[in-house]
Amino acid sequence: MEVRRFGPAPSQAAPPPTWRAAGQSWSTRPPVVQAGEQAPRRGRGLGGVVVIALVVGILSGSLSAAAVANLIRPASGDPVSSSQPLGTNVSQVHIDESSAVINAVKAATPAVVTIQSRQGAAQGTGSGFIYDSDGWIVTNKHVVNGATQLTVILNDSRELPAEVYGIDTLTDLAIVKVDATGLPTVEIGNSADLEPGQLAIAIGNPLAIFENTVTTGVISGLGRQIRAGGATQTTSEQLNNLIQTDAAINPGNSGGPLLDSTGQVIGINTAVNQDAQGIGFAIPIDVAKPIMQLAVDGKPLERPWIGVYYQPVTKQLADDLNLSIDYGVLIDSSTADVPAVFPGSPADDAGLKSGDIIVAVDGDRVDADHDLATRILPHQPGDHVTMSVVSGGSTREVTVTLGTLPDQG
Repeated sequence: MEVRRFGPAPSQAAPPPTWRAAGQSWSTRPPVVQAGEQAPRRGRGLGGVVVIALVVGILSGSLSAAAVANLIRPASGDPVSSSQPLGTNVSQVHIDESSAVINAVKAATPAVVTIQSRQGAAQGTGSGFIYDSDGWIVTNKHVVNGATQLTVILNDSRELPAEVYGIDTLTDLAIVKVDATGLPTVEIGNSADLEPGQLAIAIGNPLAIFENTVTTGVISGLGRQIRAGGATQTTSEQLNNLIQTDAAINPGNSGGPLLDSTGQVIGINTAVNQDAQGIGFAIPIDVAKPIMQLAVDGKPLERPWIGVYYQPVTKQLADDLNLSIDYGVLIDSSTADVPAVFPGSPADDAGLKSGDIIVAVDGDRVDADHDLATRILPHQPGDHVTMSVVSGGSTREVTVTLGTLPDQG
């Protein structure tokens, strides 16, 4: 899937809003009658319509009430007693969901920031959020990469100079630092237990005009893989294990938080599919946590690395290749001129070979829900991990000393 990330790259001048081009990104609404205007009149006048509507409403309401009563009557024929009128529970559900969104936004909004980047005469805008009160901010790499000057605009309208602390070598993430203390922060949640269908709330600054815009939707999918292009579509990179959501993500939302119903951050908004409506992507917060902590600890942003190409083992792949198991990851290169195991890598030093199947890391199973990258992500370069490897029908334990993931550019 080819998608476009939002937030004009610092190397390009930020274009002014083009409402015609952006028209398909906005929902349509019925026309609003302004004060002092009269709605168009059609037919024989309003009085007859009101009378007819009232009669129809009374009749349909009576029929609906009878239908509902029949639906909730138990098999014995005894009516269900309730101290609340019909419809109370349904109304309460809507009120609770609305209140959850309002409370979540109130809690997170003070920590959502606008990030303005400049490179020469070109400038761009994105979003971010404060996760540590001493001025630590997480955003997207493509919002700040290449910038020679950064300005962070806080929710209270203060403008602070900022600098990039580090760029993530694994994902489209960056850590930005401002010289301030006592700043409001978001509450960091977890993304490991997300489920499709649950509420998702996105906050950001679309088009660098509409600060703290809130959009809502659901988690549409998990573990998505996309190839994301920059604002000019001249560069692209592979992004893995993303959250898919239908909460609207617009230009300038890049780097803003994706929240759950409690107001906790579960992802960082990063990309949207421009060829469709309601298909946006966010980096899971669990992926970002390690580098967020490294920054606060004053350490360089490094990711663990094994040094292999692999593909997930599915039932279909197991049948096609006559494998003895149908889970884990198969060490294999998709092209003949690229080795499956990088020469001199930690995997090479540990004796891993093309055709080996890694089925567990430190006793934790590697499968479709927990791939190899997910299993090693909590570790740091230099850590030792034990991998269970299946080869030729037998299983062996292999100790791998994790290296440092090279910069992916």
